[in-house]
Amino acid sequence: MKKIIFFLCLISVVFSLVACKQVGKTNNVVISIEKSDKFSEEEINDAINCVKKKFKDFEGCNLTKLWYDEEKSKKFIEGYLKNGKGSVNGVKAENVTVLLSNFDVDSSGGDGSLNPNSTYSNWNWILIRDNKTGNWKVDDWGY
Repeated sequence: MKKIIFFLCLISVVFSLVACKQVGKTNNVVISIEKSDKFSEEEINDAINCVKKKFKDFEGCNLTKLWYDEEKSKKFIEGYLKNGKGSVNGVKAENVTVLLSNFDVDSSGGDGSLNPNSTYSNWNWILIRDNKTGNWKVDDWGY
């Protein structure tokens, strides 16, 4: 009986630790969408929702601002298509967009690859889709 109680307590502790895993927070993010000649507001909002979903993987981080700036997006897309994954994956420019963000990192340093207790600004998110009606997916991120 003692072994069963010990085992149940051990399972309870493990589940508690897993449940405490801090996912990236997006609930108070400020969104800004600049006028676009390339994408509809719905397309940009779909890209924003895709980034917010991906950001949940950024443990111990808080997304504070997320925005679309068409001129900056164009510049990032050019680099992505010429030197990044876009140079090998065959995606067309009309199926690529870039969003920018600011986020804070807590004392954990996220997954260990980010600076603890810091703020990242102008972090870019490169999103691609298969075609005009396809769903966005985050293909790359960073500086």
